Amino acid sequence: MLDKFDLAILDELQRDGRLTNAELAARVGLSAAPCWRRVRALEEAGYILGYRAEIDRHRIGLGVLAFVRLAAERNAADITRPLEDAICALPEVVSCHYISGTGTFELQVVSPDLEAFSRLAREVLLNLPHVKDLQTSFSLGEVKSGGALPLGHLSRR
Repeated sequence: MLDKFDLAILDELQRDGRLTNAELAARVGLSAAPCWRRVRALEEAGYILGYRAEIDRHRIGLGVLAFVRLAAERNAADITRPLEDAICALPEVVSCHYISGTGTFELQVVSPDLEAFSRLAREVLLNLPHVKDLQTSFSLGEVKSGGALPLGHLSRR
């Protein structure tokens, strides 16, 4: 079970994964060695999945963010597994979720511009295995993205 120090460590690392162990320890009220052991234990237990840089997609020329709803021919493992594998192989797809309601998957897709997205949709996405339908919405601006996960519910247990 996670205690207040574990929750504080997770909260701080979500805000800044580049903190040194000394900085992290000071922020959560532990000395360096116990803090380091706790971080390692959180990693080994699967609470911390990894560390990465958050890159501004606009600065690297990916101005289009599309939300693509793909519907499979039918929802069965023999149909969705090849589709999942094909989706995972596309670098333009930055996230994919099974969804309820209309469709099977909701994808977030980045592209340099509308022309490049159109090519991707027509030549790749529509030709993925067992795709029945595709619907797209475009982001007109980000209000919030890449936010830290809320942890408050864990301290109320």
